[in-house]
Amino acid sequence: MKRVVVTGIGAVTPIGNNAKIFWENAKNGVNGIAPITKFDTSELKAKLAAELKDFDINEYLEKGESRKMDPFVQYAMVATDEALKDSGILGTVAPERFGVYYGSGIGGFETFCEEDAKLIEKGPKRVSPHFIPKLIGNIAAGNIAIKYEAKGPCVAMVTACATGTTNIGEAYRAIKHGYADAMIAGGSEASITPLAVAGFVNCMALHTGEDPAKASIPFDKNRSGFIMGEGAGTLILEEYEHAVARGAKIYAEVCGYGSTCDAYHVTAPAPDASGAAAAIKQAITEAEMAEETDVYINAHGTSTPLNDKTETLAIKAAYGEENAKKVSISSTKSMTGHMLGAAGAVEAIAAVLALKENIVPPTIGYSEPDEDCDLDYTPNTAKKRDLKAALSVSLGFGGHNACVMFKK
Repeated sequence: MKRVVVTGIGAVTPIGNNAKIFWENAKNGVNGIAPITKFDTSELKAKLAAELKDFDINEYLEKGESRKMDPFVQYAMVATDEALKDSGILGTVAPERFGVYYGSGIGGFETFCEEDAKLIEKGPKRVSPHFIPKLIGNIAAGNIAIKYEAKGPCVAMVTACATGTTNIGEAYRAIKHGYADAMIAGGSEASITPLAVAGFVNCMALHTGEDPAKASIPFDKNRSGFIMGEGAGTLILEEYEHAVARGAKIYAEVCGYGSTCDAYHVTAPAPDASGAAAAIKQAITEAEMAEETDVYINAHGTSTPLNDKTETLAIKAAYGEENAKKVSISSTKSMTGHMLGAAGAVEAIAAVLALKENIVPPTIGYSEPDEDCDLDYTPNTAKKRDLKAALSVSLGFGGHNACVMFKK
C-alpha cells in the first residue's frame, strides 16, 4: 500500500477567498453570516446566509471562460488553481497518473433557476446552449481535468453534505491502492438561490432568525437549524515517495478514511448514531489511532437539533465515553455556515491546518450548554494544543457518513 500526503490547499469561503485568509479568520472566530444580498428575501422565512465577500470572478478567470461556467464551477476552478500553485505539482506527474475526484452536492442550481425562468418567460429557443454543460454535477471535475490535463481517474461523487469528504477519502484510496500518483480532490457549492432557500426552509432545515450572532450555533442548547453557505475547497493529495522525490512541502499525511450509510431516513440521522460512529471508527482504526486523544475533530456540527445530538453520540461510541471527553472538537460551520458539497473539503483544510499549527479553531456563538451535547466543543475562542491527529467528519442527507483522518 502507498502512503498519501497533502501537498497543496486552496479555498474560497464566506470568511476568506483563499486558504490563508480563511484560516486566519477561522482561528479568530470571524462570523461570515449576514443578511442575504443576492436576492430579495421579503417573501422568504430565512433571511441570512454565508455568502462570499468581495469575490469577483473576473479577477481569476477570463470572461470567455467564466461565462460558460455555473458559479459552483467557478469557485472550484479558483480553489484548485490556488491549491496547484501551492503544491507546485504541475509538470512533475504523468498526465495518466494524475486524477480528479471533485464533487458538488447539488450542481448548477443557479444555472437551473435562470434557464428555467427563460423557458417560462421567453420560450425554449432562449434556453442557453451552455445550459446542460453548466448544470451537470460532474462538470467541475471535468473542467479541472481539461484545464490541467489530468488524464487519470476523474470522478464526481455526490453524497449530499458529505460530498467533499467522500471525494477526498476516495482520492486517498485511489493513490493508496496504486491507481494514481496525485489527485485533485474536493467539493464546491453555489446554491444560495430563492428556490434552494425555500426548499430547505420547507423541509425544516434552515434557521429563520435574523441575528447573525445567533444563527449558526452548533452544539448550543438554542440551536435551531443551519445557515446556507457557498464556496469551494481543494486539496492536492500525492503519493508520499513522489512528493519526497520532488521536494514537495507536506502539510500532513492522510491516514484513515471511513464511509458508511445510516440506511435509516432521507434527512434525519439514525437516532443511535450507529452509522456515523462506524465511519469514525473506520477512520481512526485505519489510522491506528483509536486510542489517541490528542486529536482535533472538525465536526459536521450543523446547528440542527438532531445532527449535533447524534454526532455527539457518534463520537462517544467511536472513542468511548471517557476518551471522547479528552478530544478537542469544533464546528467551523459556526463561521462559514453550511457549504453543503464544499463543506467537507473546506473543513478538511481546517483540520490539516489545525494539525500543522497545533491550534484548535473555535465554535463561535456558543452560550448555553446542552445536556445532550456534553463534550469539549472549543467555545468561542481558539486554543493551543499539541495535536497528533485531526479528523474531519461529514454527515449528509440520505444517511451518508464520511470521515477523513490526518496525522503529522
